[in-house]
Amino acid sequence: MKKFILIGAMSLMMFACKTSTVTNTKLDTKSEVAMKGNWVISSVSYPGSEYIKVNSFQLADSKCFEGSAWKFVSNNNKGTMDLTNANCSAFSSPITWYVNKDGQFVLKVLSAGEKAKKVRDGYVLTIANQSESSFQLIDKINVGGKMTDVVYQFQKTN
Repeated sequence: MKKFILIGAMSLMMFACKTSTVTNTKLDTKSEVAMKGNWVISSVSYPGSEYIKVNSFQLADSKCFEGSAWKFVSNNNKGTMDLTNANCSAFSSPITWYVNKDGQFVLKVLSAGEKAKKVRDGYVLTIANQSESSFQLIDKINVGGKMTDVVYQFQKTN
């Protein structure tokens, strides 16, 4: 009987102390619905650090994302991204995404036919200045020991 109580108490403590992560928080469906549709990144900036070179999402130089087309489907949190900048290599990929209650945008870039649960790497960005026609995604990167923002400005296309 003592073992049963001890095991029960330890189990209760383990579940009570469970940490909250970005990936297991509740969704902000209002923000997700506002993002539904087709978007283009009109600019990528690094406030206060315009002379750095950033490899965005481990895919391409951040300036290659300017003019890229993004489609967000809010009812299943899927979509696509297409890099079309003439000075860069073309790239197209399905994505999966969601917005949590903390205002964080969680993104996974998928290979064709790949399921999101098989992709272990993803990106967590902050949503800012969201309106019907625009929003920003802000990534934080380390530049010489100092955290710097990379701001992706999205504009609605239709």
